[in-house]
Amino acid sequence: MKRYVIEREIPGVGSLDGRGLRGAASTSNDALARLAGKAQWVQSYVVADKTFCVYIAEDEAAVREHAKLSGFPATKISEVRNVIDPMTAIA
Repeated sequence: MKRYVIEREIPGVGSLDGRGLRGAASTSNDALARLAGKAQWVQSYVVADKTFCVYIAEDEAAVREHAKLSGFPATKISEVRNVIDPMTAIA
């Protein structure tokens, strides 16, 4: 499995309240269930008109299939090559 960051352009998503975000999460979870383990949603960062989602998936095709099933666009999909954090400087 590979890790991906998905940029989704969704106008107004940053204005959704708790109920709206729960609905979006439910829609995403339903699509993931249909993928039968080919993709896993880790978390999403919501900004004004976009989300940046972290997924673990078999391949980019699984990420695209999730976008199709959920109706949430996958504007840009980037495979994560490495992860660094403050501790990387002293490792």
